[in-house]
Amino acid sequence: MTDTPTDAIAHFTARLTYETDVSDVHALLEAGTPGLVVVDSRGPQAWAQGHVPGAVHLPTAEIALRAPAEIPRDADVVTYCWGPGCNGATRAALEFARLGYRVREMLGGYEYWVREGLTFQTRTGREHRPADDLTAPRRAVSCDC
Repeated sequence: MTDTPTDAIAHFTARLTYETDVSDVHALLEAGTPGLVVVDSRGPQAWAQGHVPGAVHLPTAEIALRAPAEIPRDADVVTYCWGPGCNGATRAALEFARLGYRVREMLGGYEYWVREGLTFQTRTGREHRPADDLTAPRRAVSCDC
């Protein structure tokens, strides 16, 4: 192994700089964090099926065209897509970074938002499902990690 502790520190620091998780995004939204813009990068059918309340719907293919007019330049952008099996949030974050935005990717995406028992928005209103005990404790908002 050629990695040094310094390499590991740089790697994990970079990850924490550019990635966040569902629990942290939920806490930021609940706190009303100024300048936070959560972006759902999925297509229209996925958006209609459900999304994070307060998120902006901006499919990845439309970011370069629409973001400069719709997302404040000084925003703290967080992107998400379906879940850990999809790299759509990564591609969306890259598009925002190319445009000069501060951006992070929400790990777990919409799947883990719902699986952690958080409220989500559908065409018919707000809904939630019980927390999946493989992703979150049943009676707490986060795993306290």
